[in-house]
Amino acid sequence: MSKYDDASWHYGGDFPTDIPEKNGATHTGMFLNWCINNDLISDELKEDAEEEIEKLERREITGAEFVIDALDGKFSEQDLNDLGNRFAKDYYKDDTDFANRYSSFADDYVNLFDTKAEENDYEYETFYHIEDTYENYDLMKQVIDFRFEEWKEYKNLN
Repeated sequence: MSKYDDASWHYGGDFPTDIPEKNGATHTGMFLNWCINNDLISDELKEDAEEEIEKLERREITGAEFVIDALDGKFSEQDLNDLGNRFAKDYYKDDTDFANRYSSFADDYVNLFDTKAEENDYEYETFYHIEDTYENYDLMKQVIDFRFEEWKEYKNLN
């Protein structure tokens, strides 16, 4: 079983000291929140984190909070079902054929929020300063929805 991401990979080293460590899971949380809302998670995760998933679906917690609290900051293959893993391996991971042809999640994430910041005469100090909000999730959700449709065409799943 391999990990897609781990918040601890992010908040070590040169992680900004002026923000909470949970910001190291903001991007992962947005992706996993999308997977939960699109029923791409494993039965095991549904069972193990039933209460947290319900809170997430009611928007009582964010995806980053879910990743930190329910998954100890780690996002791995065991959290997704077969279709979810196939999508994540092509889109969440960098430098895949799909990501090179279309885009990766990280590139979409950075591009979306850099554009949003520019439109508001603002610049994020780092990737980790992007706010963990449902307003931002709703923006990212639209991008992931679009990429998922592209990916299904790419894989001839339509």
